[in-house]
Amino acid sequence: MDHGVTIGPCEGLLDMGKTVDLVAEGGANAVLGHIGLPLHGHRGYGKDVGLIIHLSSSTTLAPDPNRKVLTGSVEQAIKFGADAVSVHVNVGAADESKMLIDLGYISQKCMEWGIRFLR
Repeated sequence: MDHGVTIGPCEGLLDMGKTVDLVAEGGANAVLGHIGLPLHGHRGYGKDVGLIIHLSSSTTLAPDPNRKVLTGSVEQAIKFGADAVSVHVNVGAADESKMLIDLGYISQKCMEWGIRFLR
């Protein structure tokens, strides 16, 4: 559910609650999205689904859409009730080394806070 930041409004991502209901009933055990979107993990109704917060973003409108930047923090994700966080690195991109620095930073924060990190 993180593509709403990358490419803007997407069919099926306009009513996040309904979309989460559908994917949960279809067997998903977690949803992934960015901080700032209305996220619906651990909803208190229907089938419970885990919550993964994606901490890096880019848009297709940027001069370099392959450059992911940090747009959230581990601490914010914990406050949202996340079970895990993730970051995106575009291997081979011109700014790969900067994205790897971000990956290392988030990995360190995850160890400090004891939250899972998907990479």
